Amino acid sequence: MRYLSVSVLAIFTLTLVGHSQNPQQKIVPKLEPVAETKLLMEGLANANFRGLERQLGQKELTAQNWTFARGQALLVAETANLLMLRPPKKQGEAVWFEHAMDLRTTAAQLALSIGKKDVERSKAGMTAVANSCNRCHQSFRIPVQITPFEDEPALPKAD
Repeated sequence: MRYLSVSVLAIFTLTLVGHSQNPQQKIVPKLEPVAETKLLMEGLANANFRGLERQLGQKELTAQNWTFARGQALLVAETANLLMLRPPKKQGEAVWFEHAMDLRTTAAQLALSIGKKDVERSKAGMTAVANSCNRCHQSFRIPVQITPFEDEPALPKAD
């Protein structure tokens, strides 16, 4: 009986030690870019920016328009986070990060204006986001100009 008690106690102790070590082990994911930067620009940043134009360009905005627009502004902000995983390989990393953080900030501020259903500030926020994009494009000599609420958006030229 004594051996049984000692065995149960030993198993219990080993179980506790085993469980107490696992929560202390910290998993640190390795963040790796998967998609090309151009795809992020065209498929996320530009697509959501143009979607914001459509939502905010409605004559009367419904609750659904506001909700969808806010989501699109937040996706532009999150795209900036993804861009930070892709700094230039040769030089310009500090400028890249500065512009990506600016895009994230302006897009997040736009989402706040949209959340308050403020049409004028939201449209001004669109201009701020476009200006943020254009400053980065100028720094890296990307021949794309972003202009909010234009009839024909200037899309990047195919390679």
